[in-house]
Amino acid sequence: MELKKTPKADLENKRGLFYEIGLTATLLLMIGMFAWSQSEKVIEKFDMQVAPIEEDIMEITRQDQKPPEPVAQTIAVVSDVLNIVKNDTKISIELTFNEFDEESIIIPTVERKEEAAAVDEPFIVVEQMPTFEGGDLQKFRSWVMSKLVYPTIAAENGIQGKVILSFVIERDGSLTNIEILSSPDRSLSEEATRVLKQSPKWTPGKQRNSAVRVKFNLPVDFQLN
Repeated sequence: MELKKTPKADLENKRGLFYEIGLTATLLLMIGMFAWSQSEKVIEKFDMQVAPIEEDIMEITRQDQKPPEPVAQTIAVVSDVLNIVKNDTKISIELTFNEFDEESIIIPTVERKEEAAAVDEPFIVVEQMPTFEGGDLQKFRSWVMSKLVYPTIAAENGIQGKVILSFVIERDGSLTNIEILSSPDRSLSEEATRVLKQSPKWTPGKQRNSAVRVKFNLPVDFQLN
């Protein structure tokens, strides 16, 4: 079923009218824009000149400075007078050699201080080492072990171990300077020291055919059976 429009409701018939209205409105708008006048802007000008600033000028007064007082200068007058002689004048000069007389020469005495005697430090190794009853250090150690008496207090407490001693064989073969280097107990070190003090004399060591002091270290074992 087709819908039918009335001629009055059909807008196509008024198309030309609408076009004329739009064109007229556009022209009026353009004319109004050109006729519009912009308001002029006024820019105020400021005076850039700065007024002079008045300043009070003060007079500068200076105190009169006194000139420095002159320094008194002393001029030394040389009393010696130089005698000017001619070239042909002979000049004689007397020289005395009193200053070189043996009696007048003083020789400063220099005190000689006795040089401190060098400390007689014992040797560790020498050309000819000391000997004990014809043997070496091991023979002496065997002799010490045969003379030891196990301390009772150490035996009762089960104390045992190694005592290390040091001593010096003097030039006459005597044994001196016994020292304890390490010990497990005081009673053991005292017994080892007692035996070393009973040592017979050694044959002393020699260095360059001269008897010298030699130092030894000796370990002594204390063992409970």
